[in-house]
Amino acid sequence: MKVRMCCAGLRNLLQGLSFSAKYYCKHNLPQTVCTYSKIGPKKCHILNCSKSTSCTHRTAPPGSILPCRFFACKEGTKVPSKRKQNTAIVTSDLLHKNLLKSEQKNWDSISPTYKAMTKRIKEKLEELHNMYTLNSGSPRMRLGENVYFEENGCIFLAKADDDEGSAEILFSVEDLGFSDAFIQRIRISPDQRYMAISLKSKNSEEATCIIMKLGNLVVVEKVIPSVFSFEWAANDVLYYTTQKNLKCQNVFMTTFTYQKHTKLVYTEQDARFFVDLYCTKDRRFLTINSNSKTSSEVWLVDCRHPFEPPALVQARTTGVIYHIEHRKDQLYILTTYGEPAEYKLMKAPVASSGKENWQLVYALEKKTKLVDFEMFSDNCVMFLKNAGHLYLNVISFVSHSVQSIKLPTWACEFELESHPELTTSTCYFQLSSPVHPPKRFAYSFKENNLIEQAVQEVPIITNCHTTRLLAKSKDETLVPITVFHNKNSKELHRRPLLVHVYGAYGIDLNMSFKEEKLMLIKEGWILAYCHVRGGGEQGLGWHRDGCQHNKLKGLHDLRACIRLLHQLGFSQPKHTALTAASAGGVLAGALSNTDPALIRAVVLQAPFVDVLNTMMKTHLPLTIEEQEEWGNPLEDEKCMKYIKSYCPYQNIKPQCYPSVFITAYENDERIPLTGILQYVQKLRKAALDHASRTSKKVITSFIVPGNWIPNIILDVHANGSHCDSSWEHSLNEVARHLAFLNRELEECAIPNITANPANNS
Repeated sequence: MKVRMCCAGLRNLLQGLSFSAKYYCKHNLPQTVCTYSKIGPKKCHILNCSKSTSCTHRTAPPGSILPCRFFACKEGTKVPSKRKQNTAIVTSDLLHKNLLKSEQKNWDSISPTYKAMTKRIKEKLEELHNMYTLNSGSPRMRLGENVYFEENGCIFLAKADDDEGSAEILFSVEDLGFSDAFIQRIRISPDQRYMAISLKSKNSEEATCIIMKLGNLVVVEKVIPSVFSFEWAANDVLYYTTQKNLKCQNVFMTTFTYQKHTKLVYTEQDARFFVDLYCTKDRRFLTINSNSKTSSEVWLVDCRHPFEPPALVQARTTGVIYHIEHRKDQLYILTTYGEPAEYKLMKAPVASSGKENWQLVYALEKKTKLVDFEMFSDNCVMFLKNAGHLYLNVISFVSHSVQSIKLPTWACEFELESHPELTTSTCYFQLSSPVHPPKRFAYSFKENNLIEQAVQEVPIITNCHTTRLLAKSKDETLVPITVFHNKNSKELHRRPLLVHVYGAYGIDLNMSFKEEKLMLIKEGWILAYCHVRGGGEQGLGWHRDGCQHNKLKGLHDLRACIRLLHQLGFSQPKHTALTAASAGGVLAGALSNTDPALIRAVVLQAPFVDVLNTMMKTHLPLTIEEQEEWGNPLEDEKCMKYIKSYCPYQNIKPQCYPSVFITAYENDERIPLTGILQYVQKLRKAALDHASRTSKKVITSFIVPGNWIPNIILDVHANGSHCDSSWEHSLNEVARHLAFLNRELEECAIPNITANPANNS
């Protein structure tokens, strides 16, 4: 699953993640947005998932003056246990190693088939990447007269009124001894004397927090390993959470002047909950947010008195999720409390914060998704999604009015820029779509209008048509589909179609700009995004209607979407491919079992395909908390039978399957590789068994003579992580995926992939 993980903030909560960025990273992977500081690594992710291995760094020790160079050490040596291993574990490990060795051998033998095509696609993608990244600047964060920004692993400081060409480099990632890491999160103390950053390696799920004292010489004050989130409660008081085994349950406070000390402030006892920190926009309170998928609990630290114990806002209540902002001694609460169980904006006095005192300020319309929220001194801004369109709602606290602005119809994703100053009169954000590079917009509170910023200097495809459809599912529910295709394409029923699906965790499909999507449109492909239940495109109810005992509804939705596309003349089964990542692999794998004739090829990235066995293993780090998404088969026999009815691995049978290309990661902590290995072996055997019984295969409207056997390919990567990957790593993965798809769909009249896209614009 966007996807670089910046930080867990409000947008993660609104995605249904309950502040748990581990959910976000595992399963979608749309772009994350830091609600206070959005400075992030300047790099592009074509695809958004990978795996993780342990990584040890030699870092700059406290007291070091930068710049000073250190070498990063990548060893991840495991210390063997002296305890005698259980025979069953040894047997399982041996089986795993044998399966992995077999798949690696298979990949080595088949990969040369795609080598030439992969190289050509990489060259084309690199050209597009250079074209668009050179014209996109890094996010800027203004604090008073200072502007901070990050480029190529360096943090810069400039004066607000000066030319950024005169900006000074404060430090670089390499200076800190993390040459292979990227900056994940930045927080600057209110007086700008200290900067805290988290650095994350592509080979690790955990980040290291480094606190530096700014000045003529940048000095490393403290290095804290395994940190997830952190916020400044005062000029020299930092709160942070620690991460262990993909969980965040402890909050610490550390100080940097006078009597330096660190102490434990809060511990979460419930394994279903994930703890994150956030500062209200006016910096009056630091909030300790403990969230599961279905409930929240927030504690307030008064930033005027950062050493006092946190105060509880409202005790956790099943079904009630809430998030806190503050303005003029009032708490503004985004919450699911009350009917309907969708997000509402409510308020309550700081001194009487219990839900019995919550008063409604604004409620969303039915089937509306609250995507993001930003607080300003006299207004708050809501970014909404309704019927596939994006809206900007401005709520005035002065006039008590609501201004609703429909954003451009081509827009599918937005990213809110950093607005650390509460009194700013303009809200900046970027809009994009899979085939439209980000464009910057500004909304002026004073002028009450929307302004498009600098015109894009690079060629933008103008002949891409966007269509929004509704497919009728098995239970008559209308399921949204977003379709992109080249207006100049003739005979759309003969064009290749790439269908995207996710449908889990209340997360929207990632529809931000990707170079490979633009390339495919220029080459005549059709792109379809199926917004099935289980995702979050139509609010929290859309997610609830597709999780736990409703998972099959997502499968019914996907089937209905593909059938409608074919009925309307968008390609046909023999030219149709399906792609999914992480938890999206459940629906993609299930459809391959139930309706293999609808698709010709499938591309999966770190797919979740063995739901039943995974949810039966409570020793895995995410099993307990994910019971709220999938159910608990260990204690509920009906749940076990229901999961078994759709689990991709459990329902493989001898039949004519589509060809499948799977990318997986050897040390993935989120998606166990063993389940993928066993899935591939079982799937390949079923396809071979079916082919051996049949001399002729009928695939919907076309016949393949002979014993047609699908290609079942597993590409296992030793490096990378489930959440983050470098541009180079992503480039290689995407190029292989597209080479596979072009080869599988080559009977379709696909233009030469090496054609110059500028000629088709």
